[in-house]
Amino acid sequence: MSIAHYFKPTFLETPSPDSQVYKHTFNFRKIWKMTVVITAAVALIPLISITAIDYNVTQKAIESEIMLRVARVASNTKRSIDFFLTKHKTVLEFLINDNTFEELNNLERLREILNNLKSVFGGFVDVGIINSKGIQVTYIGDYKLEGKDYSTQPWFKKAVEQGVYISDVFLGFRNKPHFVIALKQVYSNVDINSAEGNNSSLVDGKTEKDFYLLRATIDSAHFNELLSGLELSGMGDAFVINYNGVIQTPSRFHGELLTKINMPVPEYSEHTEVREYLDTDKNINIVGYAYIPDTNLILMIIKNKTELMRSWYSTRSSLILFLAGSITIILGVILAITTYLVNNLYIADKKRAMAMHRIGYDNKLATIGRLAAGVAHEINNPLAVINEKAGLIKDMFTYQNKYDKDEKLIRLVDSVIASVSRCGSITHRLLNFARHLEVSIQSVNIRNLIDDVLGFLNKEAEYRSIKIVVDIPANLPDMMCDRGKMQQIFLNLVNNAFAAIESDGTLKIEAKEKNSNFCTITVSDTGCGIKPADMELIFEPFYTTKSSTGGTGLGLSITYGLVKEAGGYIRVESEVGKGTCFIVTLPYKHNVVQKEEKVANNIS
Repeated sequence: MSIAHYFKPTFLETPSPDSQVYKHTFNFRKIWKMTVVITAAVALIPLISITAIDYNVTQKAIESEIMLRVARVASNTKRSIDFFLTKHKTVLEFLINDNTFEELNNLERLREILNNLKSVFGGFVDVGIINSKGIQVTYIGDYKLEGKDYSTQPWFKKAVEQGVYISDVFLGFRNKPHFVIALKQVYSNVDINSAEGNNSSLVDGKTEKDFYLLRATIDSAHFNELLSGLELSGMGDAFVINYNGVIQTPSRFHGELLTKINMPVPEYSEHTEVREYLDTDKNINIVGYAYIPDTNLILMIIKNKTELMRSWYSTRSSLILFLAGSITIILGVILAITTYLVNNLYIADKKRAMAMHRIGYDNKLATIGRLAAGVAHEINNPLAVINEKAGLIKDMFTYQNKYDKDEKLIRLVDSVIASVSRCGSITHRLLNFARHLEVSIQSVNIRNLIDDVLGFLNKEAEYRSIKIVVDIPANLPDMMCDRGKMQQIFLNLVNNAFAAIESDGTLKIEAKEKNSNFCTITVSDTGCGIKPADMELIFEPFYTTKSSTGGTGLGLSITYGLVKEAGGYIRVESEVGKGTCFIVTLPYKHNVVQKEEKVANNIS
């Protein structure tokens, strides 16, 4: 038995409930469909709703956690960068306020200051003093920058305007990426040329109110370490850009140093912000950014959302798989249980309908039996008179020798007597049929039983040119059974065979002993055969392929029930276009409680 048997309703193969046979039965198709739909809705809607809610809540929670994590990293990194720059700026402010111009303009003192800065704070590359005209008058470092004119440099102008300026990363005269911190200091009534250790004239030997800049170059490698040390998941990238979108520190995925970033510069905000951004490759990125105070710098933390959500996608796949599995199992259980219950309801209703038809059929047979008995009784009386008078006439002709030479007349009298005998045989069969309507277990000769059944159909066989072949051994033991029910079994099978044969066909009935307890009777025909799709349904009540010609679908069903009631077993073999063979196995002794499975074991 296949798994589909538990999910496929039996009644789907039956005729429509609008047919004549089913006009008083339930619409099982509708009952089954409504039960499945309502039960599935009640079971699945809460499950799907809870799963959808959990799905959305979990996804939003994970997205919020990712946003919060990016914001936290951006905020902490912003503070680190701000602290790094503020620390270096503060040190330079202390130096410019703690030392006079003469001291800072002294090469030895400036070298001592640079060495102290490198050893204590780190990150300083060189320092220099730049006069108000933008000329670097004093310089300590690895490059030959003394006397360089910075008056046209953007950072010089900003430092003069603002007093303190932290520049962007630029190449400058050294042609190497770096950034500077420049502080403006004003001095007055000082003869600059008289300053000890001065190597050049600052303002043509004049005494005037003027200013100078203390400029220190910061090693960008130390600055970059603040970003390169970050542990960023999800293809993360951390770098700094300026207000023009030029990249100030190395970036892994978003461009080279001192090139423009391939995304818009985020709008200004005093606080750390996190946004989603769709790049040119249609990838969704989580962008966390923070403006560094007192600079033109913007910290950028960028992570790929798909990579960050990968663990969620795995969980989501498991959740969807669990939901799909749950729905499949629930639907399977609903289908199986609903099919089982409605099938049982259908079978019970079918048995009820069959019982009602059986009662009507039995009442009809009883009526026919009583009618046959009455007709036979009424016909037998005049037949007896006719037979008696015809016999008397023949005796008179024979003994008086008056017409004994008239052969034609004698043949006519014999014909009358033979016809009377034939009519008597027919009425005898009708009386036997009427008597056998009541259940009576008796010894039945199988050959006589088959002859009685065929006696009703011989004329039809002659009219339709159907050849009847009977092969039953004479030594086959008699059966202890109900003769009337056995007649009904084989009458149904023979009628079914006649219906399958159009004309010029053959009906063969043969019997043989199976073993000491059972005999096998085979009824085969050369009719149209049965389609494979109909083979499993031919014994179902009300299943018929001849509804257009008045078939009710009860003949084979009743036959199956009678055989099973007698303790026997029936099976069918058929091939479309070649014919059908019904094999009936019956016990020699009647046993109404014998189960089909036991019979199958005994006859195998």
